[in-house]
Amino acid sequence: MNNAPCPCGSEIPLPQCCGRFHDGQRPANAEMLMRSRYSAYALGLVDYLVQTTLPAQQAGLDRQAISAWSRNSEWLGLEVESHEPQGGNPAHAYVTFAAHWRDAQGEHSHRERSAFVEHNGHWFFIDPTVQLKAGRNDPCPCASGQKFKKCCAAYFS
Repeated sequence: MNNAPCPCGSEIPLPQCCGRFHDGQRPANAEMLMRSRYSAYALGLVDYLVQTTLPAQQAGLDRQAISAWSRNSEWLGLEVESHEPQGGNPAHAYVTFAAHWRDAQGEHSHRERSAFVEHNGHWFFIDPTVQLKAGRNDPCPCASGQKFKKCCAAYFS
């Protein structure tokens, strides 16, 4: 890694910012995970993107599509609008952000309010594009040991 500014927009060198998470350090909160995921898209780190998605959803991710989007885009910036810790056991949080990129079709922006869950010291992105087969009384896919309805159900909407 070099001392170029981190793609997440922090103006901190990549190794001291998101690079440390890409190398195995755990993000302390959902915003840090969100920023590191944006940087992973900019850097083509598909394995990191998969590993930081809720484990129950990882098999449903399209790795080829993620890789193509990452590789065929020029990542223009990230704006984090809010980080909303929700508490609970396990802890949940929302991060509202806008991601900007350019591809063969032009410049784009995507604004999203993403949900995250913490389990055993790891934060995970709850991907709204990957459906889960969990009934209200089934164990929660985040592996908290709670019923889905008492844990992550509200975040899968």
